[in-house]
Amino acid sequence: MSGPTLVIDLAEPVPPAALQEFRALMVGLSSRFEEKRPGFFDVNVPAERLGVEDGRAEDRGKPFPLPLLGSTAVDDGLAALVGFDPQREDRRRPFLVYLTGPGTGDEDVFEAEHENEPEVEAVLGFRPTHAVNVSACCNGRVDHVATALLTAAVMDVIGGVAKAELLDGQASVVAGLPGVLGITDDEWTVLGTAEFLRAWVGQPGFRLLK
Repeated sequence: MSGPTLVIDLAEPVPPAALQEFRALMVGLSSRFEEKRPGFFDVNVPAERLGVEDGRAEDRGKPFPLPLLGSTAVDDGLAALVGFDPQREDRRRPFLVYLTGPGTGDEDVFEAEHENEPEVEAVLGFRPTHAVNVSACCNGRVDHVATALLTAAVMDVIGGVAKAELLDGQASVVAGLPGVLGITDDEWTVLGTAEFLRAWVGQPGFRLLK
């Protein structure tokens, strides 16, 4: 199941030294790390490493009941299945975190996402040359918080401006938060700093647009 995505817009290409710091950050945060190309990371990031309490930890050893069986006797083979759920959400938090733009890879993705954004550029004050996408592969509540905090951590290293699409009614919630650089006139997009993302996750009912 796919989850939320945040975009970091950049005014210039990421320098080699910053790219190395970006890689080191992802290695340090990840319990599983795969680098598909320079700047493209397929990782698992435990929420706890981002400072998020993962409430599912206490439930990991609890068996899943078989409520449809009631008091019916079960054979040993069926009983052995109790406690196994192949659809149980993976608490390792899979993410794709990847740099896009000319000369880095995924140029088509970058162009498609930045093809017609005059209102965004007006708020930014520049036309992005590159971007980093932070995409969660799960869609639980913790995944939304983890996506925002992982994006903020990446911004601490490479800079840039976070771009997030808004749900109905969220514009008024985020407008007064620290680090907000602006909201587009249609109230569909907010742009802000890493400080903004960290402030936003503290708001009641925080959720990103999937």
